[in-house]
Amino acid sequence: MRLAAYQPDIPQNTGALIRLCAGLNVPLDLIEPFGFIWDERKIRSSAMDYFDLAKITRHSSWESFRKTYENHRIVLLSTKSSINYTEFPFEPSDILLLGRESAGVPEEVHNSIPDKVKILMADGARSLNMAMAGAMILGEGLRQIGHKP
Repeated sequence: MRLAAYQPDIPQNTGALIRLCAGLNVPLDLIEPFGFIWDERKIRSSAMDYFDLAKITRHSSWESFRKTYENHRIVLLSTKSSINYTEFPFEPSDILLLGRESAGVPEEVHNSIPDKVKILMADGARSLNMAMAGAMILGEGLRQIGHKP
């Protein structure tokens, strides 16, 4: 299983994803362009001492990412999904895709991905922090497939 972030906006969230993936031994894919200037020193500071433990792949574009993983199922984490993540059957080769903090993924990306899951939210709540949502759903996916870091 892999975690991917589509054009992340906030470097601190990217750092949190790096720590999460390093700690769970899950590869992280980062899809450019980012909404911030990639400054490895600042990212390392945000990721703390987990940066060197993480398996990070940067992709120059959505097209590059899709081409790299054309034989993998992508599961989009989306507030627009009708399926709760706890009711979805995850598979070991799944890639869990997070959208931008500010806007999710573009409509054409959303429409191109058939598998989507959401986190049930309280009335009036819109969404969780992207890194937190990724941690919750990744945790469930790893539990289902019996992942051992």
